[in-house]
Amino acid sequence: MNEMTGQLCVRPAVEADVDHIRDLLAEYAQAQLLLGRTREDILEKLKNFRVGEVDGMFACCLALRDFGDNLYEVRSLAVKKEFNNRGYGSVLVSGAIEHLRSAGLTPARVFALTYRANFFCRLGFRIVSKELFPQKIWSDCSVCPKKEKCDETAVLLEVE
Repeated sequence: MNEMTGQLCVRPAVEADVDHIRDLLAEYAQAQLLLGRTREDILEKLKNFRVGEVDGMFACCLALRDFGDNLYEVRSLAVKKEFNNRGYGSVLVSGAIEHLRSAGLTPARVFALTYRANFFCRLGFRIVSKELFPQKIWSDCSVCPKKEKCDETAVLLEVE
């Protein structure tokens, strides 16, 4: 990142981030762009989250869920509106992929259900059928208010 936009510092989430994460996800959930998460749920899955800060201010978050069998989901990807269009979402997703590589967790399949398929396609993902991910459908989609008429697009990246 250049000096005009500030330096994005990405790190694992800690307990002090939970309310920031919850509040940011709630904004996007209210706009029906992603599912909201409770404080308890975020705390329980805190190890899945990475956060980005600019000049010490919370700017964005992402969770990488491990479904087992080398299948991972990018979820809860959100950037505070004042930090939009600076490439921070791309930095978070690319960092999550690099984490899998550096931790020796490849080959892996990384997917997302999204309203921003073009964003993911620019990062090397391809559009696929949602039916490829029954684990996701049974865990999250079953409680989604849009489950009967899902309008998200499934994207997949195969990481070597």
